[in-house]
Order: sequence, then C-alpha cells, then structure tokens
Amino acid sequence: MADPYQNNVYHQGGGDSYRTYGKGGDQDGYGYQADYPPQEEDAASDVTEGHDEEDQMYEGEYQGIPHPDEVKAAQRAARAKTRAAGSAVSELEELSEQYEDIMEDCGHGKFQWTLFVVLGLALMADGVECFVVAFVLPSAEKDLCLSNAEKGMLGLMVFLSMMVGAFLWGGLADKVGRRRCLVVALAINCIFAFLSSFAQGYGFFLFFRLLSGIGIGGTVPIVYSYFSEFLQMDKRGEHLSWLCMFWMIGGIYASFTAWGIIPRYGWGFSMGTEFQFHSWRVFVLVAALPAIASLVGLTFMPESPRFLLENAKHDEAWMILKQVHDTNWRAKGQPEKVFTVTHIKAPKTAEDEFIEIQSATGTPVQRWAVRSLTLCKLVLRNVASLLSAELRFATLFMAIIWFCMAFSYYGLSVWFPDMIKHLQYEEYVSKVKVFHKERVVNFHFNFSLENQIHKEGEYIQDEFISIEMKSVKFEDSLFENCRFEDIKSTDTVFENCTIRSTVFRNTDLGEEKFINCKMENTSFEHNKTGCHLDTVEENDDLIYLVSFLGSLAVLPGNIISALFMEKIGRVKIIGGSMLISAGCTFFLFLSFSQSAIIALQCLFCGVSVAAWNGIEVVTVELYPASKRATAFGVLNALCKLAAVLGSSIFASFVGVSKAVPILLSFAALVCGGLVALKLPDTREKILQ
Repeated sequence: MADPYQNNVYHQGGGDSYRTYGKGGDQDGYGYQADYPPQEEDAASDVTEGHDEEDQMYEGEYQGIPHPDEVKAAQRAARAKTRAAGSAVSELEELSEQYEDIMEDCGHGKFQWTLFVVLGLALMADGVECFVVAFVLPSAEKDLCLSNAEKGMLGLMVFLSMMVGAFLWGGLADKVGRRRCLVVALAINCIFAFLSSFAQGYGFFLFFRLLSGIGIGGTVPIVYSYFSEFLQMDKRGEHLSWLCMFWMIGGIYASFTAWGIIPRYGWGFSMGTEFQFHSWRVFVLVAALPAIASLVGLTFMPESPRFLLENAKHDEAWMILKQVHDTNWRAKGQPEKVFTVTHIKAPKTAEDEFIEIQSATGTPVQRWAVRSLTLCKLVLRNVASLLSAELRFATLFMAIIWFCMAFSYYGLSVWFPDMIKHLQYEEYVSKVKVFHKERVVNFHFNFSLENQIHKEGEYIQDEFISIEMKSVKFEDSLFENCRFEDIKSTDTVFENCTIRSTVFRNTDLGEEKFINCKMENTSFEHNKTGCHLDTVEENDDLIYLVSFLGSLAVLPGNIISALFMEKIGRVKIIGGSMLISAGCTFFLFLSFSQSAIIALQCLFCGVSVAAWNGIEVVTVELYPASKRATAFGVLNALCKLAAVLGSSIFASFVGVSKAVPILLSFAALVCGGLVALKLPDTREKILQ
C-alpha cells in the first residue's frame, strides 16, 4: 500500500526523515499561503502604513544593548551550529528545537497569562483539597458519629486517593491529552465534592471524598506539564514558579473560608432527624469553587500543541500555535505580525497507528474494550520506560528528592498543629479541679461542669437539669435518688460508681460512659442516640489561624524562588532550600509554647517552598513530552505516599518525644538536598 505522505518527507544530510505538517507538492510543507497572499514590493497594509521599520530606532541601541530579536537569532544560530557540528539528531530532538523556535516567535503574552490563571485555579483546588477534611472533622465527627479510627481512616483515604489520581491521570495525559484529562479530573472532583456535602452517613461521605480525591489528584501532574509546553526556555523556570503560588492561595482560601463559615452553625438547615445540613457542609461546597472556575475556564483553552505534535495531529497543533501567536501580538498592539511557520516536523508513532488499526474492526463494545486495553498497556509501558537506561538515574534521584521532601514537609505539617493541641491539652489538664469526698444533698445543678474530677463523693436527691458536662469524671461516687435531664456531655465518664433509684431522661449518657458501675433501680428514658452537633462552638479558631499563617508564610519564599530560579538555577535552589530547612528543624527543640510553634512553622514553610518550586520545575524539564505527565504523576503519587507515612509517624510521637520527628525530618531533608546537588542543570535545556 502506498504511503499517503510519501511526498511529505523532509530529508536531512544524515539520512533521517521527518514527517512534515500538511500536504505535499513541490514544497516541504503546506504553508497556508492562501491566508496570507503575497504582496507586491511596494504594497503596504492599512495597519503598517506610515511605519517604516528601518526608520524606527531600537531604544537600547545607544546603550549597546542588543535587540531581543538579535539575541533570539544568535541563540538559534548557536543551536544550529552545535547541531551541524555534532552527530545527526533524532526526530524528537529536531522537533524540540523547532518547537522552541516557534514558541519564541509566539512570544509570552496574553494567551500564557490567561492559561496561567485557569491552570492556577486548578492548582488552587488541589491545595484546598489537602485542608478540607482537617477543617471539617471537628464538626463532622459529631454530625457523622465518627470514632477515632474512622477519623484517621478519612484523613488517610484522602491522600491515598490523591496518590491514585496522580498516577492514573498523569499516565493518561501523555496518551489522551493534557486538557482532556484535566477537564475530566476536575469534573469528577466537582461532582463528588458536591455529593459529599449532602452525604448523611460516614460510608457515603468517605466514598464520595475518595472519588473526589482521585479526581483532584490528577491536577498537579497535568497542570505543570500542560503549562510548560506553552513557555519558551527563558521564561519556563520563572513562570512555573509563579504558578506554584496558587497552591499557597488555595491554603489561604481554605483556612479563611473555613474560619468564616464552619463556626456559623445557624447557616445550616435540617429536614427532620434524617437530613442535616450544617455549616461545615456549606464549607465543603465553597471549597469546590476553584475547581469549578478552572473547569469553566478550560472550556476556552486549547490542547497542548506539543502533545498534538507528539501524536501526529499536525493540523490542530498548527492552528493552536497560530492562535497563541496572534493572541499575543494583537494584545501587544502588533496585529500585522504574521505567523510564518509553514511546516512542523513531527513523526507519527507506531503506538497511535496500532490504536487506529484496532479501532477499525469489531462491534462498538469490542472496539471500546480493545482501545481501553491498548491504552492501559501503553500507559504501563510508558511508566516502565521511566527506568530505561537514559532515564533511570534521573528517575531515581527525583524519586529520592520527592520522597524526602514530602516525608518531612507533610510530617511536620501534621506535627505542628498536633503539638499545639497537645500544649493546649496539657494547659487545660493542669487547671483541673479535684473534689474529694464531697457530700451534696437536695441541690439543683443549673450550671455547667467542666474540667473536674469528683472522687468518693455522695450525691443525694440532687438534680442535674439542662447542663453541659465537659471533661468531667466521677470516681467511686454514690448517686441516690438523683435526676439527670437534658444533659449534653463531652469526655464525661462515671467509673466504679454506685447509682441507685436515679433517672436519666433525654441525655447522651450511654452505656459506654459508665465503667464498672453498679446500677440499682435506675432507668434511662428517651436517651439520645447517635451524634449531634452542639450549638456551642466546637472549633478552635487557632486551627484556622495556624493554617492561614502557614500558607501566608510561603509568599516570600515563592517570590524569591521565582525571581532567582533562572539566575541561581534549579539545582542550587532545591539543594540549598532543603539543607536550610534541615537546619531550621533543630529550632523545633525550642518549641515550648504555642507562639513558638507557630513562628517555627512559618519559618519552615517559607524556606521549604523554594525547594518545592525547584523540584516541580526540574521534574518538568528532565523528561520528554511523551513521558512528562507520566513521570510527574508517578513522582507525585510517591509524594502522597510519603505524606501518609510522614504524617502517621510524626503524629504518633506527639506528647512522647520531640527528638524522633526532628531527627527524622533533618535526615530526610539532608539526604534529599545532597542528592539534589547531583542533578543536571536544566536552565538552558530545550524542553524535550
């Protein structure tokens, strides 16, 4: 069978051949010359009339500053000279260099800034997701009757689901498309986040948050891969670092909205006892707004042209690149600037042909099954290729850096608030009031009891009516002819008590509150079952304040890393930031107060964010376009696994030992920082 593109082959001196854009004839590529008919030499358009380029003086000429166009031309000439002096380049290297030239011609302007905001909102949604469960748990645990094990499982499943999402969507984005996968992932997140806010039981809430996490888990690998393919080399590091700021904005947004919504219990409503919609559920809905906004914005954004070229979709890629070019130059006041690219060299891969061949036969169900199976094989093959000879060391080094950074960062992110809670609890316990052998007869308790221990007391014909008991313990006490009615309790127990002729009416004092107690002629009437959200504030404002300040502290580090990413280099920023962060961990030995812990958290977050920015930029630049999202997804999934391990290990030592978390985080950061210094410098590397 004759090759339909037989006439469209670009021949290089080394004998390599490249498929070119468009249909052939006597020329190498199809240049869409009909769109721009040739003009006579003395002809001028209405736009350029009266403007002679030779008469216009470049303002930097007198200072000896070369014109930007001259700099670009020199860079291209240097690349061409290097290519000519060396051995024959591969098809993908040729495509990479040509694509870089095209992006330089397109410039950086309105299109990239619009995409920056849209993708930033998606990254912001990922940042919000990491805080949602932590903020709603103090209220949701009462509303959904959560035990400590169920609360731990809920926090664990969020990170595990994001790990699955990163691996899944990262792999698919290299085979299906960046924009397409990001749209589906965000849609899944929005749908199931919405459903989770209405879930009345723990099982459904966990299931919906699990699926929501799988959706949002794909945003980070896709967003960075997608945006990087619209950036030229000298803009890449800086603008990818600016993009990282949206994760910080997500943390600020989550803590600020949670602070303003969750304590407002009157914002909810109920429909009998079967359906409750409290304020924390309103927060879950509000937390999904960044994802919804990004989803709407993506409907106006095109697919990555680099992905399309990798998959031999030349027409679509050319039209998108022309759109980028025209959008930027029109916004700069130069609509007359013409997109001069006539052909793009992009080979068609055998993998795509295989899918097309399989799609041409069988029933729709068979075609779907074959496509799905083939897609899975291609994704897994792409994952396996990360350990090929040319990528093995890069993948190993990046895996160590990602794991060490995430283990320390997320571990300490849990350790900081847990330590604050522990200090609060110690201070609370230190103020406990102890009553020993008190005897109370015919007394009406109409005031709340809090943080008290009553030992060997006697309570005869007393009434406990419409009060709250918080952190109250009765030991070896006697209750005779007493009445408990309309009682709300928290951390209240009766241990080794004797209770005679006593009535409990409309209370939440269940069997679990009575430990080794002797009951004689005692009745429970209309006892409360299940969990009920109290009307008093159950959330400590300090939780929101700590998260807010920790997110805000990232701002200086973000700005500095963005401004110096190109000047200092990614490797030095990663290694230096991780080693400085390691040094900061020793200050944690001084964390004896809540204010000290908050200050140390802000210091650690502000320094470590520079390392995160560098890690994400290098991950994008080390891998070729056909494996970029896959590699980012695998490494981000490893990051989530490290987050689970770090948070679990560090939390277990709260109140037990400071030394273990501090030494673990120090060792992880030093290890990651030293490995980072072995990475190649990718500042002047063309995006493969």
